[in-house]
Amino acid sequence: MIAYAAVYLFGVFISAISQVLLKQEALKEHDSIIKEYLNPSVVFAYVLFFAATLMSIFAYKAIPLSLGPILEATSYIYVVAFGALFFKERITKKKICALVLIIAGIVIYSLGV
Repeated sequence: MIAYAAVYLFGVFISAISQVLLKQEALKEHDSIIKEYLNPSVVFAYVLFFAATLMSIFAYKAIPLSLGPILEATSYIYVVAFGALFFKERITKKKICALVLIIAGIVIYSLGV
């Protein structure tokens, strides 16, 4: 089951990367609407989303359905980290508190408490 959970977590990670690519493209000016939606970065981001979906489907062969949302919650960690890294967003005390609560929830669920 650990290998399937790792596949799921990797899918969540590449989904977060895909979101970064889409946000970077959304912040750029494009010559036309076609170039805005059919450029290599956007197409690659959607390919990554598709791969992440396939990984989730594959992982659900072995992990319980109740574990999926817990693993998916790790995406919030990536969003905050990538926001600070790529978009120079500030990591506020509220964000840190929220991440601590998310991580605590994941740990508590994992320990079966």
